Amino acid sequence: MPSIALRYSPVSLASALVALLVVVYMALIAVAMSYAALTVEFAESVRSQEAAVAKLEAEYLARVNAISTSDYRAAGYVKPIAKTFVAAPSGTALR
Repeated sequence: MPSIALRYSPVSLASALVALLVVVYMALIAVAMSYAALTVEFAESVRSQEAAVAKLEAEYLARVNAISTSDYRAAGYVKPIAKTFVAAPSGTALR
């Protein structure tokens, strides 16, 4: 009874091995390309989110500046003449 090694010629075994390695190499290239595409997409999304945050931050700072530099007397507000404090019971849960 012939052994398994004698049934197949070394050339056919080497050809099968080369074909398998080519398929594995193509799969690795596909994985690397998809990883690169995902990385680029993630970087673009981070950039767009940073731009949105920067826009909101600029709007916030502009509003804070407008409030800080407002002239309340020109808007008709005056300083209070007297301050009155009202005594009230404690607002905590423990009474």
